[in-house]
Amino acid sequence: MRLVGLTGGIASGKSTVSGLFKSSGIPVVDADVVARNVVQKGTGGWKKIVKAFGNDILLENGEIDRAQLGQIVFTDPEKRKLLNRLLAPHISCGIFWEILKLWVKGSLVIVVDIPLLFETKMDRWTDPVVVVWVDPKTQIERLMSRDGCGQEQAQSRIDAQLALDWKKSEADIVIDNSRSRDDTKEQFQEVLKQVSAPLTWKERMMSRDGLLSIVVCTAAGLLLAQKNLL
Repeated sequence: MRLVGLTGGIASGKSTVSGLFKSSGIPVVDADVVARNVVQKGTGGWKKIVKAFGNDILLENGEIDRAQLGQIVFTDPEKRKLLNRLLAPHISCGIFWEILKLWVKGSLVIVVDIPLLFETKMDRWTDPVVVVWVDPKTQIERLMSRDGCGQEQAQSRIDAQLALDWKKSEADIVIDNSRSRDDTKEQFQEVLKQVSAPLTWKERMMSRDGLLSIVVCTAAGLLLAQKNLL
């Protein structure tokens, strides 16, 4: 089984590339979806957040006001670290559970879409790592247009993350999303060929069928050995 790490920066276009993987038939585990699930009302993650940040971050229906919480942590590095520390175990378990379900189904290539791939050290479990990069000017313009925020606020949100250029330097594969969507799609086709290449023997042994083959061969060897001893 091949785990492909997909990451980027805010407004870099990572979600666009994630969608391209999905439309190409490659299963994607989306950490943002997992994160939303682990903070639903009544969950362990929800209880931790309410205890740490108070009832003021709750909507009338009891769910967490994600927009308000996001504004708090983007402007306060210590509270951002606290939130990440509280939710990291829940999100990690959720991601591994989704991977396990796809493994059971026999998926050979799985894309793990994680905004904080490097920050959570989960890049150690993925190979290759794909970074969706965009130049700084385009990034801030897209963020301002998407969220309707001013330049200062947009820059503050960008600065709250690891530098995109650093992520680019750590990547195995880089998709430059600074230009047109068609250009990104063209780059994606090359990336798709790379991640869909035949599995290495180690990756094949990590797959469901590979593990079953090992179990069957081991069992057959033990039975033959036992028969010869009789």
